[in-house]
Amino acid sequence: MSPEQVRGGVWAIVPAAGRGARFGGALPKQYVEVEGRPLIAYSLAALLAHPGVRGAVVVLADDDRHWPDWREISGKPLLRCAGGQSRADSVLAGLLALPDEVRADDFVLVHDAARPNLRHGDLTALLERGRNDPVGAILAAPVRDTLKRAGDDGGIDRTEPRERLWRALTPQLFRRLQLARALEAASEAGLAVTDEAMAMERQGMRPLLVEGAEDNFKVTTASDLARFEFVLSRRQPGEIE
Repeated sequence: MSPEQVRGGVWAIVPAAGRGARFGGALPKQYVEVEGRPLIAYSLAALLAHPGVRGAVVVLADDDRHWPDWREISGKPLLRCAGGQSRADSVLAGLLALPDEVRADDFVLVHDAARPNLRHGDLTALLERGRNDPVGAILAAPVRDTLKRAGDDGGIDRTEPRERLWRALTPQLFRRLQLARALEAASEAGLAVTDEAMAMERQGMRPLLVEGAEDNFKVTTASDLARFEFVLSRRQPGEIE
Protein backbone atom coordinates (compact mmCIF):
# COMPACT_ATOMS: atom_id res chain seq x y z
CA MET A 1 0.00 0.00 0.00
CA SER A 2 1.39 3.37 -1.02
CA PRO A 3 2.19 6.23 1.42
CA GLU A 4 -0.65 8.24 -0.15
CA GLN A 5 -3.16 5.52 0.69
CA VAL A 6 -1.86 5.26 4.24
CA ARG A 7 -2.20 9.01 4.81
CA GLY A 8 -5.71 8.89 3.37
CA GLY A 9 -6.63 5.84 5.42
CA VAL A 10 -10.21 4.88 6.20
CA TRP A 11 -12.11 4.72 9.45
CA ALA A 12 -13.79 1.50 10.59
CA ILE A 13 -17.08 0.82 12.35
CA VAL A 14 -17.31 -2.25 14.59
CA PRO A 15 -20.90 -3.06 15.66
CA ALA A 16 -20.71 -4.74 19.07
CA ALA A 17 -24.16 -4.11 20.56
CA GLY A 18 -25.44 -7.67 20.04
CA ARG A 19 -26.05 -10.19 22.82
CA GLY A 20 -24.74 -13.25 20.94
CA ALA A 21 -27.80 -15.34 21.83
CA ARG A 22 -26.71 -18.30 19.71
CA PHE A 23 -23.39 -18.44 21.54
CA GLY A 24 -25.08 -18.74 24.93
CA GLY A 25 -23.87 -17.69 28.36
CA ALA A 26 -24.31 -14.50 30.37
CA LEU A 27 -21.29 -12.76 28.85
CA PRO A 28 -21.70 -11.34 25.31
CA LYS A 29 -19.45 -13.39 23.03
CA GLN A 30 -17.29 -10.42 22.02
CA TYR A 31 -16.04 -10.26 25.62
CA VAL A 32 -15.27 -13.96 26.08
CA GLU A 33 -11.54 -14.19 26.80
CA VAL A 34 -9.07 -16.10 24.66
CA GLU A 35 -5.56 -16.30 26.11
CA GLY A 36 -6.36 -13.49 28.51
CA ARG A 37 -7.85 -11.04 26.00
CA PRO A 38 -11.49 -10.48 25.00
CA LEU A 39 -12.42 -11.68 21.54
CA ILE A 40 -13.15 -8.13 20.34
CA ALA A 41 -9.55 -7.16 21.12
CA TYR A 42 -8.32 -9.46 18.35
CA SER A 43 -10.84 -8.10 15.83
CA LEU A 44 -9.86 -4.50 16.65
CA ALA A 45 -6.14 -5.27 16.60
CA ALA A 46 -6.40 -6.88 13.16
CA LEU A 47 -8.07 -3.74 11.82
CA LEU A 48 -5.98 -1.07 13.52
CA ALA A 49 -2.61 -2.71 12.94
CA HIS A 50 -3.14 -2.05 9.23
CA PRO A 51 -1.54 1.18 7.92
CA GLY A 52 -4.59 1.88 5.75
CA VAL A 53 -6.92 2.20 8.77
CA ARG A 54 -6.91 5.50 10.69
CA GLY A 55 -9.22 4.71 13.60
CA ALA A 56 -12.40 2.91 14.62
CA VAL A 57 -15.80 3.52 16.19
CA VAL A 58 -17.06 0.68 18.37
CA VAL A 59 -20.84 0.58 18.69
CA LEU A 60 -21.97 -0.75 22.09
CA ALA A 61 -25.25 -1.61 23.78
CA ASP A 62 -26.65 1.12 26.04
CA ASP A 63 -26.18 -1.04 29.12
CA ASP A 64 -22.79 -2.48 28.19
CA ARG A 65 -20.80 -2.94 31.42
CA HIS A 66 -17.94 -4.95 29.93
CA TRP A 67 -16.23 -2.49 27.58
CA PRO A 68 -12.69 -1.85 28.94
CA ASP A 69 -12.87 1.86 27.94
CA TRP A 70 -9.98 1.58 25.50
CA ARG A 71 -9.15 4.93 23.90
CA GLU A 72 -6.65 3.71 21.32
CA ILE A 73 -5.11 0.57 19.83
CA SER A 74 -1.86 0.51 17.86
CA GLY A 75 -1.60 4.25 18.54
CA LYS A 76 -4.85 4.94 16.65
CA PRO A 77 -8.02 6.49 18.09
CA LEU A 78 -10.83 4.26 19.28
CA LEU A 79 -14.19 5.98 19.74
CA ARG A 80 -17.42 4.51 21.05
CA CYS A 81 -21.13 5.19 20.75
CA ALA A 82 -24.44 3.57 21.66
CA GLY A 83 -26.06 1.24 19.16
CA GLY A 84 -29.63 0.26 18.31
CA GLN A 85 -31.86 -2.78 18.29
CA SER A 86 -30.58 -4.13 14.97
CA ARG A 87 -27.24 -4.36 13.21
CA ALA A 88 -28.36 -1.74 10.69
CA ASP A 89 -29.33 0.65 13.52
CA SER A 90 -25.94 0.15 15.14
CA VAL A 91 -23.99 0.71 11.92
CA LEU A 92 -26.02 3.87 11.29
CA ALA A 93 -25.15 5.08 14.79
CA GLY A 94 -21.48 4.39 14.06
CA LEU A 95 -21.66 6.34 10.81
CA LEU A 96 -23.08 9.33 12.69
CA ALA A 97 -20.36 9.06 15.35
CA LEU A 98 -17.47 9.23 12.89
CA PRO A 99 -15.21 12.29 13.25
CA ASP A 100 -16.03 15.36 11.18
CA GLU A 101 -12.92 14.74 9.10
CA VAL A 102 -14.67 11.76 7.47
CA ARG A 103 -16.45 13.23 4.46
CA ALA A 104 -19.70 12.05 2.91
CA ASP A 105 -17.94 10.39 -0.04
CA ASP A 106 -15.10 8.85 2.00
CA PHE A 107 -14.96 5.07 2.23
CA VAL A 108 -15.65 3.44 5.59
CA LEU A 109 -15.07 -0.16 6.71
CA VAL A 110 -17.58 -2.21 8.69
CA HIS A 111 -16.20 -5.25 10.51
CA ASP A 112 -17.79 -7.80 12.84
CA ALA A 113 -16.71 -7.59 16.49
CA ALA A 114 -16.58 -11.40 16.66
CA ARG A 115 -14.56 -11.97 13.49
CA PRO A 116 -11.06 -12.05 15.03
CA ASN A 117 -9.00 -13.78 12.35
CA LEU A 118 -8.86 -11.12 9.61
CA ARG A 119 -5.67 -11.37 7.55
CA HIS A 120 -3.54 -8.33 6.88
CA GLY A 121 -3.17 -9.22 3.19
CA ASP A 122 -6.92 -9.61 2.73
CA LEU A 123 -7.55 -6.17 4.20
CA THR A 124 -4.91 -4.72 1.88
CA ALA A 125 -6.62 -6.30 -1.14
CA LEU A 126 -10.04 -5.03 -0.03
CA LEU A 127 -8.80 -1.46 0.41
CA GLU A 128 -6.86 -1.39 -2.85
CA ARG A 129 -9.61 -2.89 -5.00
CA GLY A 130 -12.62 -1.51 -3.19
CA ARG A 131 -11.47 2.10 -3.25
CA ASN A 132 -11.08 1.84 -7.02
CA ASP A 133 -14.68 0.66 -7.44
CA PRO A 134 -17.50 3.22 -7.72
CA VAL A 135 -19.62 1.35 -5.16
CA GLY A 136 -17.18 -0.44 -2.87
CA ALA A 137 -16.42 -4.04 -2.05
CA ILE A 138 -16.69 -6.84 0.48
CA LEU A 139 -14.44 -9.70 1.47
CA ALA A 140 -16.06 -12.99 0.49
CA ALA A 141 -15.23 -16.65 -0.06
CA PRO A 142 -16.51 -18.85 -2.90
CA VAL A 143 -18.86 -21.63 -1.80
CA ARG A 144 -17.00 -24.91 -2.19
CA ASP A 145 -19.43 -27.36 -0.59
CA THR A 146 -22.24 -29.13 -2.44
CA LEU A 147 -25.50 -27.37 -1.57
CA LYS A 148 -28.83 -29.16 -1.01
CA ARG A 149 -32.28 -27.60 -0.84
CA ALA A 150 -34.47 -29.24 1.80
CA GLY A 151 -38.17 -29.90 1.55
CA ASP A 152 -40.67 -29.32 4.33
CA ASP A 153 -40.24 -32.92 5.48
CA GLY A 154 -36.47 -32.61 5.81
CA GLY A 155 -35.73 -34.58 2.66
CA ILE A 156 -33.59 -33.30 -0.20
CA ASP A 157 -35.57 -31.59 -2.95
CA ARG A 158 -32.60 -30.87 -5.21
CA THR A 159 -28.93 -29.95 -5.46
CA GLU A 160 -28.28 -26.25 -5.99
CA PRO A 161 -25.58 -25.01 -8.38
CA ARG A 162 -22.75 -23.33 -6.47
CA GLU A 163 -20.62 -21.89 -9.28
CA ARG A 164 -21.57 -18.25 -8.63
CA LEU A 165 -22.28 -18.42 -4.91
CA TRP A 166 -20.08 -16.69 -2.34
CA ARG A 167 -20.13 -16.43 1.46
CA ALA A 168 -20.13 -12.81 2.60
CA LEU A 169 -17.40 -11.93 5.10
CA THR A 170 -16.27 -8.68 6.68
CA PRO A 171 -14.85 -6.08 6.49
CA GLN A 172 -17.15 -4.46 3.95
CA LEU A 173 -16.16 -1.14 2.37
CA PHE A 174 -18.58 1.56 1.24
CA ARG A 175 -18.86 5.33 1.02
CA ARG A 176 -20.20 6.93 4.20
CA LEU A 177 -23.24 8.72 2.79
CA GLN A 178 -24.23 6.01 0.31
CA LEU A 179 -24.16 3.38 3.05
CA ALA A 180 -26.16 5.55 5.46
CA ARG A 181 -28.85 6.17 2.85
CA ALA A 182 -29.02 2.48 1.93
CA LEU A 183 -29.42 1.42 5.57
CA GLU A 184 -32.05 4.09 6.20
CA ALA A 185 -34.03 2.96 3.14
CA ALA A 186 -33.94 -0.66 4.29
CA SER A 187 -35.12 0.35 7.75
CA GLU A 188 -38.00 2.43 6.34
CA ALA A 189 -39.03 -0.60 4.26
CA GLY A 190 -39.08 -2.76 7.38
CA LEU A 191 -36.34 -5.02 6.03
CA ALA A 192 -33.79 -6.53 8.41
CA VAL A 193 -30.55 -6.53 6.42
CA THR A 194 -27.97 -9.09 7.50
CA ASP A 195 -24.98 -7.23 6.11
CA GLU A 196 -24.20 -3.83 4.62
CA ALA A 197 -23.89 -5.17 1.07
CA MET A 198 -27.52 -6.32 1.20
CA ALA A 199 -28.64 -2.76 1.87
CA MET A 200 -26.51 -1.47 -1.02
CA GLU A 201 -27.90 -4.15 -3.36
CA ARG A 202 -31.43 -2.96 -2.61
CA GLN A 203 -30.40 0.43 -3.99
CA GLY A 204 -29.44 -1.16 -7.30
CA MET A 205 -25.71 -1.12 -6.57
CA ARG A 206 -23.34 -4.00 -7.26
CA PRO A 207 -20.48 -4.17 -4.74
CA LEU A 208 -17.30 -5.91 -5.80
CA LEU A 209 -16.45 -9.34 -4.39
CA VAL A 210 -12.85 -9.59 -3.15
CA GLU A 211 -11.79 -13.11 -2.28
CA GLY A 212 -10.61 -13.52 1.29
CA ALA A 213 -9.31 -16.41 3.36
CA GLU A 214 -11.69 -19.14 4.49
CA ASP A 215 -10.43 -18.78 8.06
CA ASN A 216 -11.86 -15.25 8.41
CA PHE A 217 -14.76 -16.83 10.28
CA LYS A 218 -17.27 -15.32 12.68
CA VAL A 219 -17.40 -16.74 16.19
CA THR A 220 -21.05 -17.73 16.60
CA THR A 221 -20.88 -20.95 18.62
CA ALA A 222 -18.61 -22.53 21.21
CA SER A 223 -17.04 -24.68 18.50
CA ASP A 224 -16.10 -21.52 16.55
CA LEU A 225 -14.38 -20.22 19.67
CA ALA A 226 -12.45 -23.47 20.01
CA ARG A 227 -11.41 -23.14 16.38
CA PHE A 228 -10.05 -19.65 17.00
CA GLU A 229 -8.19 -20.85 20.09
CA PHE A 230 -6.53 -23.49 17.91
CA VAL A 231 -5.63 -20.94 15.21
CA LEU A 232 -4.18 -18.63 17.84
CA SER A 233 -2.10 -21.42 19.39
CA ARG A 234 -0.32 -21.90 16.04
CA ARG A 235 0.62 -18.25 15.53
CA GLN A 236 4.13 -17.07 16.12
CA PRO A 237 4.57 -14.31 18.77
CA GLY A 238 3.79 -10.91 17.24
CA GLU A 239 2.56 -12.48 14.00
CA ILE A 240 -0.09 -10.63 11.99
CA GLU A 241 -1.64 -12.60 9.17
